[in-house]
Amino acid sequence: MSGVSRFYQIGVDPVSRTAATLPMLQPARRKTRHSGPIDHRGITAMAKRKDDNVLQGPFELARVLPWGLSLALAVTAYGVLHSYAVASAFTQAAPGQLGDIATDEWFKTLASAGQYLVPLGLLAGAAAAHFVQRKREQQARSAAQRKQGDALRQMSWPELERLLGQVFRTHCYTVTETGAGADSGVDLQLHKNGELYLVQCKQWQAYKVSIDTVRELHGLMTAQRAAGGFVVTAGVFTADARAFAKGKHIALVDGAALTTLIRQAQAAALARKTMPGMRPRPSTERPHCPRCGNVMVRRTVKQGAKMGCHFWGCVTYPECRGTRGL
Repeated sequence: MSGVSRFYQIGVDPVSRTAATLPMLQPARRKTRHSGPIDHRGITAMAKRKDDNVLQGPFELARVLPWGLSLALAVTAYGVLHSYAVASAFTQAAPGQLGDIATDEWFKTLASAGQYLVPLGLLAGAAAAHFVQRKREQQARSAAQRKQGDALRQMSWPELERLLGQVFRTHCYTVTETGAGADSGVDLQLHKNGELYLVQCKQWQAYKVSIDTVRELHGLMTAQRAAGGFVVTAGVFTADARAFAKGKHIALVDGAALTTLIRQAQAAALARKTMPGMRPRPSTERPHCPRCGNVMVRRTVKQGAKMGCHFWGCVTYPECRGTRGL
C-alpha cells in the first residue's frame, strides 16, 4: 500500500500531518528602549558626571598654570559667565526664532551653573598648584641644607675651629681657642668691648640639637658671667631649644646660617688679600637716617648671629627703625 493510501485510511490529511509535525514558531517581540519605568537615578548620575567634568577641566588646567594666572582666569570666567547668565532674553519671538530662543536658553542654563563651577575648579586647581610649588621649594631647601650639613660634618674639628675663628674675627671679635677639643663645654672664648662671649660646638655634627645643649651653655654663661653665647651646629635646633634661647642672649647658628657666615668670612678675607691698601677710614661724622633723615647713633647688636657688632641706628628708635652699617 502506498504511503498516501495509508494516510487516507486513518483519516489524516497528509498536509495536516506534516503541519502537525512542525513546531509552532512565534514571532519575536521587538524590545523597546524604554519598555520599563524611567530610572531617575540614572539621569541624576548623568547630570552629576557632567558637573564633575565641568569642575575637572578647569581644575586640571589650573594645576599646570601659575597660580596667579589661575586666580585671574577665575575672576574673568565668573564675570563673563555671570554677565551672560543674567542677560535679558527675547521679549517677543517671531515664528522663525523659536529655535534660537531655545538654544539661547540652553546656553544661559549652562552659564548659570558654569559661573560658579568654572571659577571653583580654577581656584581649587590654583590652590593645588600653589601647594605643590611650596612643597617642591621646601624639598629643595631641605636638600640644600642636608648637602651643606653633610659638607660641614665631613670637616675635621681643627678645620671647623679655624673657620669659626675666621668667622668671628670678621665680626670684630677677639678669638681665644680653649684647646679642649670638640667635647668640651666651651670651645671658643670671644672678647669684644671688654665683654666675654662663649661658643659651644660640641654638637656640631648632630642632625638635631636639643634643649639640653642650650641649657648647658646658659649655665656656663652664668658661671663665667659672659655677656652672651653661641651654639653652633651643622644640623638644626629643636623648637624647645629655640624657645629656651629667646631672651637669654644666646645665638643659635644652624647649618644654613653657618654656611652663610663661612662664605662671608672667606669673601672678606679674599677681599683683604686682593686689596690690602683699601681699608675704610673710620668716620667721625654721624650719618643721617635713610628713612626719616634724622641723625643716627652708634648701637650694638644684643643677640643673634651678629651679637656684639656695631651699627648705626636712628636716634628716634623705636619710632623709626632705620639702620646703616659701620
